[in-house]
Amino acid sequence: MAALIAENFRFLSLFFKSKDVMIFNGLVALGTVGSEELFSVVAFNCPCSPARNYIYGLAAIGVPALALFLIGVIWNNHTWNLVAECHKRGTKNFSAAATFLLFGSIMGRAAVAPVTWSVISLLRGEAYICALSEFVRPSSLDKFPAEYGAEVLARFPCKDVPANLTKFRDEVTRRLRYESQLFGWLLIGIVAVLVFLTKCLKHCCSPLSYRQEAYWAQYRSNEDKLFRRTAEVHSRILAAKNVKHFFGFVALDKEEKELVQEFPVEGGVQPSPQWNAITGVYIYRENKGFPLYSRLHKWAKGVEGNGPSPEGHEMLFLAS
Repeated sequence: MAALIAENFRFLSLFFKSKDVMIFNGLVALGTVGSEELFSVVAFNCPCSPARNYIYGLAAIGVPALALFLIGVIWNNHTWNLVAECHKRGTKNFSAAATFLLFGSIMGRAAVAPVTWSVISLLRGEAYICALSEFVRPSSLDKFPAEYGAEVLARFPCKDVPANLTKFRDEVTRRLRYESQLFGWLLIGIVAVLVFLTKCLKHCCSPLSYRQEAYWAQYRSNEDKLFRRTAEVHSRILAAKNVKHFFGFVALDKEEKELVQEFPVEGGVQPSPQWNAITGVYIYRENKGFPLYSRLHKWAKGVEGNGPSPEGHEMLFLAS
């Protein structure tokens, strides 16, 4: 158990450090596998009662998957960029294809963990057996005693059955586990085909060459890293100035004193229009043939507006 928990923490650490989308999704899937195993060992206990098995079994598969999906939506930066876009500018500047692309990106990234959870649950089969054991038709079991019904079948997952029904319990368990694993493998196949087709479609419809797309990814990663680092320093220096103005002095350590001396913050904070200009959804655009790789890049170049214009060209390609 301790090893399993430690493994999950290692996956979580790598998860937050990863910048590559494929590695990111892979770590999400691996972390979900570990979490599902932990859940099965610690938390899953079939009630073995008619009418309760079905609800509990489906809840064990569906509720964690739903929670993981919502967490995936919340953690996706595109979600909050879309919220900011709708709040500040609306989506009138986006075409239907661009809007579909954006939602597809958010839903696709958020679906990695819940699909993984569902697949592992189906391959294990415990939740499926718990949910559907009471619905097995007694007539489908050779020489099943007529005096027993759904109430006894519902107790099969807990192995709490009379001795003369042991062979029937084994048969029902085998049958349901087969069905559960079959659905699990089918789900894996369907997801694999969809991922393959999506990747092909993305590269076929991309307006960028392979090298420019790689450069764009590097630019966005570096811009985000530098922006966060600079914002942290700027906010610290501005806070130091305000604290000093209030108390007459500010208690800074050696590193903070060096930062204040090296990067004097002049003019206070950036006005709200500037923050609004660099916040929101961004789909790759060009202006007079020159690429604009982000909202910050577009703001720095002095390009106004969010939608396509006679001098600009909207490309239906979303930043990953």
